[in-house]
Parts: sequence; C-alpha cells; structure tokens
Amino acid sequence: MRAEGTKFRTETEIGRDIDAAKLRKRYDAVVIAAGATTSRDLPVPGRELNGIHFAMEYLPLANKVQEGDLTTAPITAAGKHVVVIGGGDTGADCVGTAHRQGAASVTQLEIMPRPGDERNANQPWPTFPMLYKVTSAHEEGGERLYSVSTSHFEGDEDGNVQWLHLIEVEFKDGKLEQKPGTERRIPAQLVTLAMGFTGTDQKNGLVEQFGLELDQRGNIVRDADFATNVPGVFVAGDAGRGQSLIVWAIAEGRSAARGVDRYLAGASELPAPIRPTDRALVV
Repeated sequence: MRAEGTKFRTETEIGRDIDAAKLRKRYDAVVIAAGATTSRDLPVPGRELNGIHFAMEYLPLANKVQEGDLTTAPITAAGKHVVVIGGGDTGADCVGTAHRQGAASVTQLEIMPRPGDERNANQPWPTFPMLYKVTSAHEEGGERLYSVSTSHFEGDEDGNVQWLHLIEVEFKDGKLEQKPGTERRIPAQLVTLAMGFTGTDQKNGLVEQFGLELDQRGNIVRDADFATNVPGVFVAGDAGRGQSLIVWAIAEGRSAARGVDRYLAGASELPAPIRPTDRALVV
C-alpha cells in the first residue's frame, strides 16, 4: 500500500490530534472507518467498584504483554475469581485470557438461553443458525451460565469487587422476566463486561466536529453510496453498520470506495459487493 502511494500516520486521532473540520477542508473526500468502539455498560448498583472493566480495557493490555510492550498487565486475572458478562466472541477471548493469566476460577454469564446443538427448524439454510459453540477458550475450562442477569455487585471495605449477585431469567410473552427465588451470588474479584458495543466513539470529537448524523443505535447514518449527511464524507465498516465481522467491513470498504469514486468522478466502474442495508440472513 505504501508502494501505491498510501501515507500512514500512526498515533494520530481525528478529533483530538487533528480537527475533523480542517481535515474535511484539506481533502476532497474522507472515509471514516473508525469501528464501533463504545462498549455497552451495565448500570447496576456497585458498577463503580474497582475490578470491573470493559473487555476492551482488559484484552488490549494482555496483548501488549505478549508483544513485549508491557512487562506486566495493569489488569490481571492471576489468582482471582473472574466473571465474564457476555456470551459472544469477545467474552470467549476474556475467558481464554483469564485462564492463561492464572485465574482461580472463570465464570461466563449469558442472559439468553443456551442455544441448541443442532440447527432449529425455524432457522433453515442459508440463514445463520444459533448453535451452542465451544471455542478453544472454552476448552481451557471455566463454567458457563445461561439465562441469568446481574442484579448488583458487592465489594469489600476498600472498594474492590468481591461478589456478583445474579438472578435467573426466562422468556414470558416475548420478554425476559426474572424468576423469583433464584437469586444467588458468585465470587468475583475481576469482572469483564463483554456485552457488545453501542456505536462509534463519540467522546473524541470526530462525530461532533464533522457534524455527522447518528441513528438510534449510535451508528453514523449513510445513504446508498455510503455517504454521510456531510458532503464528501463517507463511512464504512462498524462505524456505520454497528458491531459486526471483518468480512462485512472489507465488503463495505470496497463498496464505499465506489461511492467515493462516483462522488469525485461522477461515475465509477469499481465493484460494490454490498449495499449499506444488507444484513446476514437471520430469522
């Protein structure tokens, strides 16, 4: 990419190190591919206790240790009872990392019921089936609890989390309801929140400085050409789609390139693999 003329500027954050409005004036077109980095929080009593972290606060530090950038991780599971809230891939990463750091125990919580081992009849091919998955991280150990919701955290006198209180839930009339009498607590000296993301980061000024319009999910609004409400500014990947897979981001990048080409040249022969409204086949 460098040989083709691409210039890379690392350790530079748009909205903080460079004013987004000035960037727009300097270039004929700008493509935002900033991802969906705003983690979904858990606003329950005790959330402020020490030892409760977003997954993306915990995982990158562990990577930096492996890469040699840090000698020890500022947040570690060593010798601790770890609870991972969230049953997705990010949660599985937390499970595996906690085991490798020497956790005393690892428990993963999921608010939804346990998926089946085989494809359900109401999820025929080629729709994406909701199946019970055992990743390499899960093979390393730990316990997985389904249909449970966190009610609050309990800490010690020094403000460190020690216990997580949960309650079982079930679907009634299409809604999750708590099951009375199922409350209990489990040890938790490190808690990671891996419950997904709620949109692109709005704290760094990128959205505000560009003057971008957001949808109800916190994603940047775009039209059929991946263009935002600001002329010359386009968006591709999770910043516009929401939390998704890398294959969708790659396809969106190519499609957004066609939109940029059309904007600059009036027409384009570049391929556009997908539309902004395309989604995975689910039921």
